[in-house]
Amino acid sequence: MTVTIEKLDNNEVKLNIEIEPAVSSLEYDKACKKLSQRVRVPGFRQGKAPKNILEKYVGIAALQREVLDSLLPSIFQTTIDENKFDLVSAPSIESYDFKDDNSLTVVAKFELKPEVNLSEYKGLEIEIEEYKNAEDVIEKELKNLSERFSTLNDIKDRKSKNTDIVNIDFNGYVDGEEIKGGSAKNYMLDIANSNFIPGFAEQLVDREVGEEFKINVKFPDKYHDEKLQGKDAEFNIKLNAIKEKILPEINDEFAKKVNSKFETLDALKEDIQKFADNTAKAENEKRTAAKIFEVLIEKTPINVQDSMINREVRALMEEFKQRINMQGGNFDKMLEQEGHQKVYEQMKEEALKRIKTSLIVGKIAQNENLTVTQDDIQSKIVDLANIYRTSADNIIAEIRKNVNLLHSINQQIITEKVTRILIDNAKVSYKK
Repeated sequence: MTVTIEKLDNNEVKLNIEIEPAVSSLEYDKACKKLSQRVRVPGFRQGKAPKNILEKYVGIAALQREVLDSLLPSIFQTTIDENKFDLVSAPSIESYDFKDDNSLTVVAKFELKPEVNLSEYKGLEIEIEEYKNAEDVIEKELKNLSERFSTLNDIKDRKSKNTDIVNIDFNGYVDGEEIKGGSAKNYMLDIANSNFIPGFAEQLVDREVGEEFKINVKFPDKYHDEKLQGKDAEFNIKLNAIKEKILPEINDEFAKKVNSKFETLDALKEDIQKFADNTAKAENEKRTAAKIFEVLIEKTPINVQDSMINREVRALMEEFKQRINMQGGNFDKMLEQEGHQKVYEQMKEEALKRIKTSLIVGKIAQNENLTVTQDDIQSKIVDLANIYRTSADNIIAEIRKNVNLLHSINQQIITEKVTRILIDNAKVSYKK
């Protein structure tokens, strides 16, 4: 057997494989035996049909494919290992020929990962916009916590204020027709923090309990329901109840109510500050990493083939489609409105960035001899379980069902290790 390797443009490799008659004949006979065991040929016991009968029944092409499936994987793997090829995708058979002398020739192609000529990646001088916590971060968080632990008092002796929460019935109409999904009974609405149509909540102020009235609003031009975009609407409202929000006094007792581990308000404030500091540190590291990869991509020449970019674009497009549809949008209509070419070009830019980042991460991981340990995987599974509010056993069950998930976890771990090395060795300064 001989394998001739030919390197082509666009990171492709062509293999010309020649297999001698003795080997291909033996494999062909094995294929006949295998298929005769799996295929029931009328008039013959299973596994007993003669070769010429089997060839007519299943077809010579099926037998030849069996030979290829048997011979080629080991040939491909040996060639890849001996030449240390780093593949992007599995080899594909371009052509094959079972010759009259029983020899076999095969032409196959596969794509290699682009070469990464990585320059120095440690000690990079990086300048970023520093993330800083607001000076009143503790006061703001205490206010948010007090909102969470507030109580509601029924109000009977005054009209509604913009700080109240009201219970309402409402029915909405556009052009005299009732809006689908535009009505509700006993709906609790926080007037100051409403996500209703602009102008809706404001018209609920200065109203009495039991009052029935109409309000007029205009739907935004970019409303998610195209039929309602920019439309004038009228709502019939009945105000059932007014509730005043009573905020707790912020003191030691309040701190204990937030969490029993806090004995004093100072302890709660200290915890808030610590969380804020960690948040700022994490954000600045995120900005540092993003800038480092931006610099590395800019200074590292990588010739990425179009086929690799197009595959990544398709993957990005599918992710985007799922996200749009989950949010209640219509991906196809969005594509039509934005323009397919415009969206493709945006996706292409992001795809190229993703590919180059991944290749650079892989090269650094190779240079640093980084590996993924079982402890790394177990730690990541625990993290994922916390993020998705499930058990580690459920994450493990998902991994068993989908091997690609394990590959994704391994890639995340390696990326995190590489990012840590880059950040720890960067010289970071902040823009003034």
